[in-house]
Amino acid sequence: MVDKPQSGELFGVPYNFERPSLGRMLSAYWRPDEGMLVEKPFGIGYTLNLSNWRSWIVLAVAGALFYHQQSGEEDEISSDDEPVEVIVD
Repeated sequence: MVDKPQSGELFGVPYNFERPSLGRMLSAYWRPDEGMLVEKPFGIGYTLNLSNWRSWIVLAVAGALFYHQQSGEEDEISSDDEPVEVIVD
């Protein structure tokens, strides 16, 4: 039986299905010499490099949008107290 490769690239997208270790996981998310995106330590694609300041801005914007969405759902639920009149011509 032919052994399939555990890591590589497919159509320019990296993949890695080797068994993850704690050291490899920690070193994958903190690479000061690389850009904002780095290869995932396990799985398919890219992830954020937490040593890059732009990654923290992306996380802050995503967190703010998530908070705004969660607080907006509470307002919509409480505004359904009054009936709505619909006029059809």
